[in-house]
Amino acid sequence: MYKNLEEHNRLVNKYLKIFFVVSLYWCTSILTVFVNKHLLSSDTVNLGAPLFMSWFQCVVSTVICFAASRLSRKYPSVFTFPEGNPLDIDTFRKILPLSVLYTLMIGANNLSLSYVTVAFYYIGRSLTTVFSVVLTYVILRQRTSFKCLLCCGAIVVGFWLGVDQESLTEVFSWRGTIFGVLSSLALAMFSIQTKKSLGYVNQEVWLLSYYNNLYSTLLFLPLIIINGELESIITYPHLWAPWFWAAMTLSGLCGFAIGFVTALEIKVTSALTHNISGTAKACAQTVIATQYYHDVRSALWWTSNVVVLVASAAYTRVKQLEMMRQHQQRSTATQKA
Repeated sequence: MYKNLEEHNRLVNKYLKIFFVVSLYWCTSILTVFVNKHLLSSDTVNLGAPLFMSWFQCVVSTVICFAASRLSRKYPSVFTFPEGNPLDIDTFRKILPLSVLYTLMIGANNLSLSYVTVAFYYIGRSLTTVFSVVLTYVILRQRTSFKCLLCCGAIVVGFWLGVDQESLTEVFSWRGTIFGVLSSLALAMFSIQTKKSLGYVNQEVWLLSYYNNLYSTLLFLPLIIINGELESIITYPHLWAPWFWAAMTLSGLCGFAIGFVTALEIKVTSALTHNISGTAKACAQTVIATQYYHDVRSALWWTSNVVVLVASAAYTRVKQLEMMRQHQQRSTATQKA
C-alpha cells in the first residue's frame, strides 16, 4: 500500500512538472510571437530587418548566459551555472549542427512573421508533425504506422485548405508561407538534434542554450548581409531612440526565454511531444490573434485550423497507444525470460 502511494505521488509530481513546463512554453512562445510581430511590422516600429532582430535576440541570450556563468564562479553559493567552455574546438564541432538548425529555425520564423499575420502564422507551423515523421524515418530509420500516416495526411489537407482560404485575402503572402514551412522543417530537425546535443553537455539545458546562442550570433552575420538588411538598419529613423532599444531588449529577453523553455520541454517530455505542444499552442495563439487584431475569417478558414488540431491530437493519441503497447510487450518478454 505504501509503495503504491509513493509511486502514485511520484507520478503526480511528474505530471505536474510536465504541465508546468508545457504551460510555461505556451505563455512564453505566444508572448514572443506578439512582441516580434510588433517590432517587425507595426506602425510605430516597423524595423523591416527580421534577421537582425533574430541576431540581437541571440546576443541578449548570450550575454545573459555569460553573466550567469561569471556570477556562479564568483558567488557559487548564490548563483549556479554549469561549467563549460564555448571556445573549445570539440564542443564547437559537436554543437554547431544544432546551432545551424536553431539559426534557420528562428530566422525563417521571423521572416515568415514579417510577411504574414499572426493568425495565419499557425498554418505554416502545422507541418512540423509531418516533417517530424519524415525525418524520424530518414534519420533514425524508424517506420510509422498506417494510422499515424493517415493523421499526417489529414494535417496536410488542413494546411492546404488554410493556404487556399488565406490566398483569398489581401494580406496573403506566398513568401511568408514558404518561410513558415521552412521554419517547421527546421523545428522538427532541431527537436531531434536537441536530444542528441544535450548528451554532449551532460543534459545541462542552460549550457546548451549558452553555446547555441553564441554560435548563432556568428551564423546570423552573413545572413543579415545576404538578406540586404544593412541598409535598412543604417537608415532606420529610430535607430538611436531609447524606446526602440528597450523594445529590442524585451524581444531579446523573450528570445532567450523561448530558447531555454523549448530545450527544457524537449528534455522533460520528448521531441514528438514538443512538436505536438507547439501545434496545439499555435491553435490557441490563432484564436487570440483574431480577437486582438479583429480579423474576420471564413468558415472554411476556421475548418482548416480544426482539421489540423484534430489530426494532430489523433496522431498524439495513436503514438501514445503504440508506445504503451510496445512497453507492455517488452515487460511481457522480460517476465518470460
